[in-house]
Amino acid sequence: MSEDKPADAVETAHAEVNAIPNGKGHEPGEEITASAKTPSADTGEKETVPNSAQNERPTRNENTEANLQESQEFLSGMEDKKTPQFTDFEGKTSFGMSVFNLGNAIMGSGILGLAYAMANTGVVLFLVLLTVVAVLSSYSIHLLLKLSGIVGIRAYEQLGYRAFGTPGKMAAGIAITLQNIGAMSSYLYIVKYEFPLVIQAFLRVDKPAGEWYLNGNYLVIIVSIAVILPLALMKQLGYLGYTSGFSLSCMVFFLISVIYKKFNTPCPFTDFSFNSTASVLNVSAMDPGGEPDPSCIPKMANLNSQTAYTIPILAFAFVCHPEVLPIYTELRNPTKKKMQHVANISIAVMYCMYFLAALFGYLTFYGEVEAELLHTYSRIDPYDTLILCVRVAVLTAVTLTVPIVLFPVRRAIQQMIFPNKTFNWPRHIAIAVVLLTFINLLVIFAPNILGIFGIIGATSAPCLIFIFPAVFYLRIVPNEEEPMRSFPKVVAVCFACIGFLFMIMSLSFIIIDWTSGSSKASSGH
Repeated sequence: MSEDKPADAVETAHAEVNAIPNGKGHEPGEEITASAKTPSADTGEKETVPNSAQNERPTRNENTEANLQESQEFLSGMEDKKTPQFTDFEGKTSFGMSVFNLGNAIMGSGILGLAYAMANTGVVLFLVLLTVVAVLSSYSIHLLLKLSGIVGIRAYEQLGYRAFGTPGKMAAGIAITLQNIGAMSSYLYIVKYEFPLVIQAFLRVDKPAGEWYLNGNYLVIIVSIAVILPLALMKQLGYLGYTSGFSLSCMVFFLISVIYKKFNTPCPFTDFSFNSTASVLNVSAMDPGGEPDPSCIPKMANLNSQTAYTIPILAFAFVCHPEVLPIYTELRNPTKKKMQHVANISIAVMYCMYFLAALFGYLTFYGEVEAELLHTYSRIDPYDTLILCVRVAVLTAVTLTVPIVLFPVRRAIQQMIFPNKTFNWPRHIAIAVVLLTFINLLVIFAPNILGIFGIIGATSAPCLIFIFPAVFYLRIVPNEEEPMRSFPKVVAVCFACIGFLFMIMSLSFIIIDWTSGSSKASSGH
């Protein structure tokens, strides 16, 4: 899409001035709402917001004039803006809270699969892979922040539109939709499998006889209708922000419990049976000859057929890229350097949590660890009080995260299908209901959580982390400013190549694994 450079420059200047009022929403999905609440809405300019993808920019000069007028109104009416409903998100978020928000965006149910990933790579190889993915994610955020500074755009789909027009916007929108549907599926999958176990333990039901309230399929539908749907129907994400701190604290509790249980679980552990006595569980890690049990020695490096799932699970664990730009706009006195510090600290904190959770989960069960870590604990003692509390905490965290993840998907769908429409309640509700229905069907009929992590992680995650930021950077940054042979652009090309390589490699491994019939995902593990 060839563009007029002087018009670009003028638009960039005004778009940057205007970045704060248009980016008040907590997620990309709320920019429509945010724009409708600015004084410019009174003058009928709801659809000339530079951050909004409903505006297809038929003529850039009209938009430039609108931006100038709106930015002047913002500057002159700044005092009046402190009263509206969106005061939480007018660039008032402190540095610490921004770290907290982005950390919550990074943290997901992927942490439950990391011990299994470590069992299939070994401790050292896992640490190397985790470090590489964390560093690459940080560089990717650097590219996104640099682009947003150049063009004054604060939404992922918008960068795609600026780089490649409608196809770019559609590609970014589809990747975000797939990624977040994968995330929501994995969250509801945990509800499906963990909620029945929690109820069973509370009621002390030893052998379920097919009671409906112990059927995960019924429970996931009830939770979706009673908890997730009402939250997902909210017009703004502001109130949902209160759940992020609670979700993160639940995951910290999970981590502390995993570390504690490592020192209180014998190896090799004994599967729980209702006739067992306390003495049976006191198994020593030494065999009769005094040698350590071979199954209780951690492997430093380990390659097998399940290793193919490890990279996608790790990539899935660090995807926060659609949320980076909205958090950037919320930041008080935002600068690229400040937001990069926010991103680096968030990634570093999550990196430590991921590694500790994986390490202690693996050192508890070694080769016996399951794809879903919490499931493994129930094999030792289904009535363990601490693990019961951890289950409740994780269930609460993932259930409250689903509505937050749903908002960007709805935003992407609206941009792709209804690009020029303003906010509409029936459509807002209908998209949420259709999405939740689709995800419930997926969760009820999907064979295993690894299938969800593996396929989504191998396709959309490389696009959002590696390929799109690099390709958008190559396309948007003019050659006059940075020639194709300049160091930043050469690095960006290499970055995109890593993304393609990563995607092809992961998909190939998973397909080979499935066709060979050795996959735990395809055998309904």
